Amino acid sequence: MPLQLKPTLREDLAAADRALIGGWVCSGSPVMAEIMAGSGLDLVLIDMEHAPNGLESVLAQLHALSGYPVTPLVRLSSDDPVTIKQVLDLGVQNLLIPMISTPEQARAVAASTQYPPAGRRGIGNALARSGRWNRVRDYLDDAASHISIYLQIETAEGVENAEAIAAVEGIDGIFAGPSDLSASMGLLGQQTHPQVVDAVKSTFTAARRAGKTAGVNAFDPAAARDYLDAGASWVLVGADVSLVARGSEQLAADFIPRTAH
Repeated sequence: MPLQLKPTLREDLAAADRALIGGWVCSGSPVMAEIMAGSGLDLVLIDMEHAPNGLESVLAQLHALSGYPVTPLVRLSSDDPVTIKQVLDLGVQNLLIPMISTPEQARAVAASTQYPPAGRRGIGNALARSGRWNRVRDYLDDAASHISIYLQIETAEGVENAEAIAAVEGIDGIFAGPSDLSASMGLLGQQTHPQVVDAVKSTFTAARRAGKTAGVNAFDPAAARDYLDAGASWVLVGADVSLVARGSEQLAADFIPRTAH
């Protein structure tokens, strides 16, 4: 009997009557992934850029997420076409590609995620989890309908090109990264500086003009709510490692005398 894959983030966003809210898994731990998956969040993003993740650990986290009504995403370490192919073959349906600043980069990513003749994705579905080892009917013909691709805008150049990037065929939306964007703008560490916030909000407008959706990373609750009010379609509002770090610090502050520090 043919298997049915989960809806993509693109489909989730189209069906939603509100913005979607998600969190990061940066620990590389399937246990933490499962804890995040059962939280009630809409999305869980597994990070390969700044976290200790390889293909095997990403696969383990996908398995941990699979039993929950949450949409998994994976942020890759780069736009390398080989890595894109491998992660898609793992069965990842929703990709976030970092550091995209030009429409040329966007077109290269789109080509890497689609089978010929539309693109250059290598064909290995019979051997891979992507098409469930040939158990998903017509996966080769319908592969593009089973994945969604988002590009991270995190440079001043990317902001300037946001509409052209979002408009590329095969790209489903853009996602602003205020941390690297602030550095690109000469405001290192100032993610909530008014100029950075304005630049992020301009990407929302650019995406709408291109007929696409836009998201943003915002761990500051006030910033997250402001971006939601400004029209973000999805917002990532926290990470497993940050939650544990701040929570454990609070435990220490609550129970260890100040003189002991």
